[in-house]
Amino acid sequence: MKKIVLIRHAKSSWEHQVSDRDRPLKKRGLNDAKLVSQAFKTNDFEPGAVFSSPANRALTTCKIFMENLNIDLNRITIVEDLYDFGGESVVNFLKGLHDGYENVMIFGHNHAFTSICNIFGDTFIDNLPTSGLVVLKMNINSWSDLSKGITELTIFPRDLK
Repeated sequence: MKKIVLIRHAKSSWEHQVSDRDRPLKKRGLNDAKLVSQAFKTNDFEPGAVFSSPANRALTTCKIFMENLNIDLNRITIVEDLYDFGGESVVNFLKGLHDGYENVMIFGHNHAFTSICNIFGDTFIDNLPTSGLVVLKMNINSWSDLSKGITELTIFPRDLK
């Protein structure tokens, strides 16, 4: 049995003249990431590994979650393949994970994450919102066998306000 926790980065700011990778979070993004991570804390989830896109907005979201879940920030691995908007690189990354990981947490981007939720989950998600969290559970022993599973949990900021 394998579990993936997908978290789309929090709401980013377009007010700054920076590259796409360097865009920071808006205040609303900071607040939503805290809200969702605190709600997820009640699930007592222990990731075997935590991976983040190198983009500032994803990595900042990841750090907020790690702090609120009391997970050491040194456990974060930055993965270039998670800076993907289509999903193919993310799927290939997941299929290449070490089979010793039962539970992984990844931070990244849309439209990749919405697509992955719909391909591998059993609940249709029209659009994974910023700071949105989805837990997918698959009845597989090897990540290379990644296939349709169940959508075990969704937490969206709008549902917490």
